[in-house]
Amino acid sequence: MGYRLPATNSLIARATALYLVVFIAVLVALSAGAYAFMAREYASLLAPALSTPEGAAGVATAMRRVLLTLAAIDAPLVAIVAIASYALARATIAPLEAARERERRFAADAAHQLRSPLAAIAAIAQAARPNASEQNRDAFESIVDNALEASNVVTDLLTLARDPARLALHTEPVDLGAIVARSSRDAQAIAASRGITLDAAPASAIVDGDERRLAELARNLLDNALRHARHRVGIASRRNGRYCEIVVEDDGEGIPPEERERIFERFYRGSDDGAGTGLGLAIVRWIARAHDGTVTVGTPAAGGARFVAAIPAHAHRLDDEVP
Repeated sequence: MGYRLPATNSLIARATALYLVVFIAVLVALSAGAYAFMAREYASLLAPALSTPEGAAGVATAMRRVLLTLAAIDAPLVAIVAIASYALARATIAPLEAARERERRFAADAAHQLRSPLAAIAAIAQAARPNASEQNRDAFESIVDNALEASNVVTDLLTLARDPARLALHTEPVDLGAIVARSSRDAQAIAASRGITLDAAPASAIVDGDERRLAELARNLLDNALRHARHRVGIASRRNGRYCEIVVEDDGEGIPPEERERIFERFYRGSDDGAGTGLGLAIVRWIARAHDGTVTVGTPAAGGARFVAAIPAHAHRLDDEVP
């Protein structure tokens, strides 16, 4: 594979650093032992002369030579082992990379193969529904709904099968404030039907991003919050230093610390998730990472759950490109 994934590069770098740190620690211990041994040998051989200034100075000079000799030996060794560590790390990570690539290709191929039959099922059911009896009409309606839902799952799987990188995005300057305002407006009817107050605080926050994907991120966070909220959901955008953020809060049960990483896994569903595919938050993390950002979860002061999606700000990215 000519192109190496950013995540793979990170794994290789960490493995290389770990191997090198272990070697350097062993080398330092061995060199310290050799230095101490030579110091004892000189002290034993030249004990009578050590009582004189000249003898002490001679031993100090000899020990400096020992130290320089050890350094001259250690430096090339570290360089050689660094190269060997990189090669070993690549050889170690290669099977994992290959397995991940096979998994990605399988998910993409399976999703592509499923989309056409699902679309055909939905189209046939929609065409048959007007001429069906009332009982069968309801059955056709259910078939259409389930086929469309399955098609949405397939679309999500296709997204997750791709690498979360900017190459997968169509980027342009995007205002997260506009996305927050539109997402909250679209979700107001659902919130009202569930007796939930939806508060929006959109503030201008410009990023270089894919507007469609960022809108999907906000929508998924809102859907998740509305499923778990008791009385209130809040969504806001803001500029926070070098990042722009979308913040979504709810007043539900909250998320235990031990589950705050697992909720972003594919198909993970909590015990109180009565709906959803378990892909929404995985898509949120994919979108954030594709924008060189992060998504974190915590607990607001009033309890519940608080999600923060942070994307590098447009101005910050421009500053980085200035020579």
